[in-house]
Amino acid sequence: MTTSAELIEMSERRSAHNYHPLPVVIHEAHGAWVTDVEGKRYLDCLSGYSSLNFGHGHPKIIEAAREQLDNLTLTSRAFYHDQFAQFCAGLGDLTGKDLILPMNTGAEAVETAIKVARKWGYEVKGVEPDQANIIVMEGNFHGRTTTIVSFSTDPEAHDNFGPYTPGFRLVPYGSTEAIRQAVDPNTVAVLVEPIQGEAGVLVPPDGYLSEIRELCTAQGILMIADEVQSGLGRTGQTFACDYEGVVPDVYVLGKALGGGVVPVSAIAANRDVLGIIQPGQHGSTFGGNPLACAVGIAVIELLNTGEFQARAAKLGEVLHARLRELIGKGVVEVRGRGLWAGVDIDPELATGREVSKALMARSVLAKDTHGSTIRLAPPIVVSEEDLIWAVNQLADALYELDTA
Repeated sequence: MTTSAELIEMSERRSAHNYHPLPVVIHEAHGAWVTDVEGKRYLDCLSGYSSLNFGHGHPKIIEAAREQLDNLTLTSRAFYHDQFAQFCAGLGDLTGKDLILPMNTGAEAVETAIKVARKWGYEVKGVEPDQANIIVMEGNFHGRTTTIVSFSTDPEAHDNFGPYTPGFRLVPYGSTEAIRQAVDPNTVAVLVEPIQGEAGVLVPPDGYLSEIRELCTAQGILMIADEVQSGLGRTGQTFACDYEGVVPDVYVLGKALGGGVVPVSAIAANRDVLGIIQPGQHGSTFGGNPLACAVGIAVIELLNTGEFQARAAKLGEVLHARLRELIGKGVVEVRGRGLWAGVDIDPELATGREVSKALMARSVLAKDTHGSTIRLAPPIVVSEEDLIWAVNQLADALYELDTA
């Protein structure tokens, strides 16, 4: 059997270094646990950045995928297929929206929302050609395509990828007054993450999303909520916007929508917004393919039970209560909602990567971001006992680092 060390060496030698993975090579996974090629087990506390909300290999999702594999996997959108209508109707019902536009990756869905907002601005709001602007937030992460990185404030994502796409106005995250001051007659949308994941699981002030909703309604502009990471049960609600009873004009969805099996993304909006797209103006050969739709239908059915939202809320209380006990013991701050936490490590003690490697040595997989922060987001199927054990491993790792 090829060893982890051999596979890592080959990967480093033969692939572009666009990621900096932890030195673990995963071979199989079930539920919340993964196993490397040598047979060592780890508790997955990253969940593919929320792509694996329902765990690895959820039986209902795998069954749907296997059944579809035997029937039909791709038609392109040149033809209808028998899974498409049910997927769009189901996701429309889940979001409360009239129409769905399926894509593949989260970044594609964000790009789709940008295109729709601009077209809506020109054809419905009456903005002069090529003058539309969209208000975006500092610290955002919406993907890594050239348009999206044009308004990133992360130097690693942004620098040396110009020339940059115009039409975006950056404002501080959490300030509705800054949004208000940035709005002008050419503003067509506000694009916001209800919780900024890549920035360190930043939760905005209470009322922030409600104020954005009110501002957008008053100004006649679209509210676009990027729920790619925060949506579909992760925070203890179907959508993070639900905590403030906010319904955006456009939902941007992805990651968990594919059940950890295939890339599935979509935007959801009402007919007065998404109805402006006509044949030939946007598309994807694989967007809304039969396999993706079959998996997406299974995911929607799981969410319709409410079981996963309730479980994420309950386990989230356990997670955050235990993490708060570590403040002052190597932890500076804990943020998050539901089964999602950003943990700021004391930078004098260790970097986020050093803590992530210490956790890996203790059979827990997590990932750092922005220097001294680690993110914890185990699959919602994780047991309470395993969740507490994982935080205990973090406590022990921090103690060892402090006493080394």
